[in-house]
This record gives sequence, structure tokens and C-alpha cells, in this order.
Amino acid sequence: MKARLSGIYHSFAVQLVFLHFRKYQALLIFWFVLFSTVNGTFMKTFGADSLYLAPEYLGNVNSFSMAIVGIAVGMFIMSWNIATFILFCKQFRFLAATTNPFLKYCINNAIIPLAFILFFFFKAYQYAHFKQLISNTEILFLFGGFIAGLVFMLSASFIYFFRADRSIFRKMMPVYNDPRSYITHLQPVKEVHFGSSLIEVESYFDSPVSVKPVRNVSHYTEEFVESVFKRHHFAAIISVFVAFLFLLGIGFLLDYPIFQLPAAASITILFSILMGVAGAISYFLQTWSIPYLVIFFLLLNLFYKLEWIDPRNKAYGINYWNKSERPAYTRDGLLKLCNKDSVAADKKNMLTILDAWKQKQGKEKPLLVIINTSGGGHRSASFTMSVLQQLDSITNGGMMKNTFLINGASGGMIGAAYFRELYLRKQQGHKIHLQDIQYTNDVAGDLLNPLFTSFFARDLTAPAQKFSVGPYRYVKDRAYAFEQKLNDNSRGYLNKQLKDYVSDEKAARIPLMFFNSVITRDSRKMLISTQPVRFMMQAPQDTTDIPMPDPDVVDYVSFFTKQDPYSTRMLTALRMNATFPVVLPNVWLPSEPVIDVMDAGLRDNFGMETTLRFLTSFETWIKDNTAGVLIVQIRDRGAGGWEMPYVSEDIGSHVTKPFLLLQHNWFKMMEYNQNDMLHYYSRSSVFPVHKIVFQYATGNQEDKAALNFHLTKRELNNIRLSVMNEENTAGYKKVAAMLK
Repeated sequence: MKARLSGIYHSFAVQLVFLHFRKYQALLIFWFVLFSTVNGTFMKTFGADSLYLAPEYLGNVNSFSMAIVGIAVGMFIMSWNIATFILFCKQFRFLAATTNPFLKYCINNAIIPLAFILFFFFKAYQYAHFKQLISNTEILFLFGGFIAGLVFMLSASFIYFFRADRSIFRKMMPVYNDPRSYITHLQPVKEVHFGSSLIEVESYFDSPVSVKPVRNVSHYTEEFVESVFKRHHFAAIISVFVAFLFLLGIGFLLDYPIFQLPAAASITILFSILMGVAGAISYFLQTWSIPYLVIFFLLLNLFYKLEWIDPRNKAYGINYWNKSERPAYTRDGLLKLCNKDSVAADKKNMLTILDAWKQKQGKEKPLLVIINTSGGGHRSASFTMSVLQQLDSITNGGMMKNTFLINGASGGMIGAAYFRELYLRKQQGHKIHLQDIQYTNDVAGDLLNPLFTSFFARDLTAPAQKFSVGPYRYVKDRAYAFEQKLNDNSRGYLNKQLKDYVSDEKAARIPLMFFNSVITRDSRKMLISTQPVRFMMQAPQDTTDIPMPDPDVVDYVSFFTKQDPYSTRMLTALRMNATFPVVLPNVWLPSEPVIDVMDAGLRDNFGMETTLRFLTSFETWIKDNTAGVLIVQIRDRGAGGWEMPYVSEDIGSHVTKPFLLLQHNWFKMMEYNQNDMLHYYSRSSVFPVHKIVFQYATGNQEDKAALNFHLTKRELNNIRLSVMNEENTAGYKKVAAMLK
């Protein structure tokens, strides 16, 4: 027994696993990312596991989409074999004396890939069965697709290396015909040092089912062994280069749906390329690898400063080329923008809209409704759409008629904007049934796959490609992919510009919408509206007692008045409102100095801060013309965060908890502050203020939708069930009673 265990321990396959952990551990990071992603640990908040476990291709999860992922995984496995073969070849010189040395290496290097594939099948079954609600028969077809893609890729690779081995054999024939050139004892006596090997191997798999003892190759010259391996290195590097060209080609063709690969495939192919490049750099540059990489990044930084390369994302529709009239983003510049006369002019304009809204109510003192919808990716977008549909139904179409303003953050605003557009089209005579469940399916449509595919296939690898919005041209990147997919999911209805909504909002045919984002430089809000709203830039104060504060909000259309702000795409306004860090690129804007913006949820995830400032600005009109205000809050999470306590489950979380406490509790602290604000405001308000909350809540956290731009069938069903839970149903009745 002891001898058998020793034989297993000293087998080539087992020793290779130990060698991976002893040398070049950086390459194992790729495997770690794949394992943790599939496990739902890495980037779980973004729904990264769904990209692998439920890959979408052309809007469907099927055997073909799984086959594409299988091909990509096969490519990664071969790249892993190539990189480690190049780096470790000196540790297994005995392979040089075998036929097809690289293929034999792949067979013996299969433990980690096989472990990943088995783990993938285990997690994929759980995900498909419990999250996607797929039957066992359908799951078998999915697995069959993955295996077919994997086998196809591995077979193609092995055929390539079989051909390469034959080519290498032909080129080595002159050496084989002259034994003195490769056998040491036939040469003049000289001292040869091969160095000590990191592994001790007694046997190896000659094929998947046969084991052979290792041959002694000490009688071969070092030059002979090196020549055999180097010729394999060249064949391997060619295959990595082909993979890079493939991903590059995909990046150029992403505008065609057929080339929009599942995001998991694009990510894995990029990993394959990076793995191969890392191996090549480590092998050829040896100890100079780090200095060369430092020089490379310094050059990239220099090119960026010289504006030879510019990876920054832009707001589509706005003019970046009028550099002589860029607004000054300074304290004086903002104070000048919101001077007394400008504020008065914008208030006067807004009062005309309020009057128009009142005229449509048919009451002397109607109830003014403001909708606040929270951020929260697709779960918030779908929940918001479903709640608005239910409110429209229970009020017989009166909800949107009574609503003057909608504001909030991220996904909630996507759902609200789509519902508002449907409401507008129905008014214009289009055959639209606002309660149709298909509209919820529209906003629940996947955005994550095209986003990540573009990130890896176009942003990182392909040269810049451009598109036009009016007279202006912009670079296509993952933000562009996000907007195009959102446009497809919303039937092209949101493919408008801000100027297309001006007249309808001015006439109060539809509610106003405030799209917020946060300026990363100082956390001021960038408020996008079709109407000038410079009165929103400062908190109203009694300046006789309290000094006027600096502006903490920037009115987008007024600030960029020389940059054609009304040409900004509605899709872009929604994206700026939902720019979650890393997932979407920050949007830089043409000011002096340059500023960039990101997700509105960082500052006002629940929309209450913006709402209270608006109400304060028009409290006299509201007092004289309305029966009060109803704030309808639609949120993607329960109040207080009781459903997800922040506890230390292991020693690692115990150490990191103090440092991540603020990040984890950010939304809770925002909620506490905004509840205080509403409390103080309602106590001092000169008109009644009511608040009704609709919240997405689930008893089973396993069913709760993740915070990302992708929903499984189970998650979508859970959202729909939550829409009609006991608390929300009571809320609908309250709204209906108040609007009656």
C-alpha cells in the first residue's frame, strides 16, 4: 500500500499539481477566478456566476450557447497547458524522448481542468434547476452542448499539435541521423550541468488509460532537449496568437447579434490570451519581466497624457469639440450659474408646468404625486415597472395623470422611464396595454452579457470603432453596448434625445423626470432634466440667519448650454444614472477642469433628497393649489437592512469587517438620514405630506434577485410575487383611496 501511494505521489500528473503551486502561482489566479466565479463567490453582486451557469446567446440559454462556452473553456485549458509547458519544460526533460511530448504533457496536466469541469457541472445543475427552473431533460441537453463544444476545441487543438509534432520530427531528422549531436557519450568529454529538478517523477500517463515508467534522458545533450522543446514553443505561441486574432475579429463584429458571444465565452477567451502572454513574457524575459511591464505601463500613461489614446467614455449626444467655451467647474463658476435672476427664471418656467399639470387634474386642489424609485439594477427596474403597472390598474389610469415628478437612481429609473414612454405612446394613439406582462419582461431582459462581451472583446482588445449621434462621433465601448441592448430590450422606444421630451413635459402630458448622477470629484449631483432647474443647485436657506451654502447640485442643461445638452440621448441619461463602478465606465464631461460622473445611488439612492428640495422650492404654490403631496417610494430592498445582517462568519471577514463597514452600510446610513430629513420637513410643512412605500422583499434570501443587470426566471418570478405581497397590496389600496 505504501509503495502504491508513493507511486501515485511520484506520478507526473500529481507532481505537476504540486509544481503549479510551487512555481508561477500567478497563473493559478486565472483558475481561482473561474472557480470562485462559478461558485458564486467572485463578483457575486454583479451576477458573474450567471454568465457561466446560464450563458445567453441571441437571447436564449440553450445547448448552443453552452457549446460556445465549452469551446472557450477548451481554449483556456489549452492555453493553460501551453503556458505551463513553456515555463516548466526544464523540469520534465524525459518528455523530449517521447513521441508527441506536448500531448502527453496535456494528458498528465489534466487534474485541475477536470476538477473545474466537474465542479462546473455540479454548480450548473444547481443553478439551472433551482434558479432557471429548467427540467432535468433540458439540463442534459445543456450539458451535452457544453461537452460537445469542449471536445470540439480540444480535438481541434490536438489535431493541430499532432501536425506540429510531425513537422517538428521532419525538421529534427538531420539531428536524429547524427547520433553524436544529441548523445553525450559519443561526444568529446565535457562537464554537463542540468541543474536539479523541482519534481521527482517515476511514471507518467502515456495515454489516458496507460501508464509508463519515466526514461532516463541524462545521456541526451542539453542542446538536443532544448531544440525539441523550443520548436514546440513556437507552435504553441502561434495558437495563442490565433486566439487573439479571433477575439479581435469578434470585437469588430459586435454590432451584429450573431457575433455577440455569451459573456462567459469572451471572458474565458481573454483569459486564454492573457495566460499565454503571461507565460511567454515569463519565459522569454525571465527576471526582466517586471521591469518591462513597468516600462509598458509608463508608456501607456504617457500616451494617455499626450491624448494619443483616450479610453474615457463620453455622454452620447453632447459636444466635446467646442473646447473654447467649456464651462468652468469651479466654486465661482457654479455660484455664477445659479445666481438670483437665473433661479427666478427657472422657477417661473417650472410654475407654468405646475399650472399646466393642475389644469389637467379637473380638481380645484388635486393631490400632487411624486414617485421616488431606488437603484438596484434589474431587480429594481422590474419591480418598479410591475408596481407602476399595478398602480395604473388600481387607479384606472389615474396614477400617471396625478404624478408630476419621477426621480431616483439606477435600475428603478430605467423601469420608470420605460413605463412613462409607454404611457406617452398610449396617449398618442398607439395600441398599448400598460398592464401587459411583456413590458416587465422587456426591462428584465439581460444587459450583462453584451456589456461584458464588449468589455473583453472590444474595450480591451479591438482598436477604436466609432458611431455618430447627430454631427458628433464617439468611440464604441461597453457603454455603447449597454445602450444598444437596452434600446433593443425596450423595443427602440427609448431611442430619443432630451429635446424630444421637452414639449410633452412642458405641457404636463407626462411627468417630469430628474436623472441624477454623482460627480466623482466631490460627490455633487449632476441633475439631468429637460427643463432648466438651477433652483435645485442650492438648498433653500433663510440667509438672514444661515449663510447660503455652496451649490451641491449641477444643472446639466444650464451648465453645458454651449455643448448642445438637449441632444443627449435618453439612453445615455439613463446610463449615467446607472453607472455602477467597474461594470460601466464613468462618463467624463467637457468642463474645465474635466469631471466625470457615476451611479446616482452613491448620493441619493432613494430619491428623497431631491424630492424634498423640489417641494421646498415650490411650497407656496403647493400650499395654494394642491391638497398636499403624496410621495410614492418604490424600493428594491426592505427598510433597515434586516434581511442581510453584516456578521463575521470567518477569521477573514472578522479582519476586513472594520474596513468594509462603511461600504456595507452605505445605503442604510443614507436611509436613516433621509428619514430624518422627511420627518423634519413634514413637521414644518405648510401642507400635508404623505408617504406610501412599496418594497421588494422576500422571506427566502436564496430567491432574492442579485444586484446586477441579469435576472433568472426564479428571480423574476420572486419579484412578481413580491409585487402583490400583503404590505404592497395594502399600499395599492391606500393610493387608490387617496386619488379617488
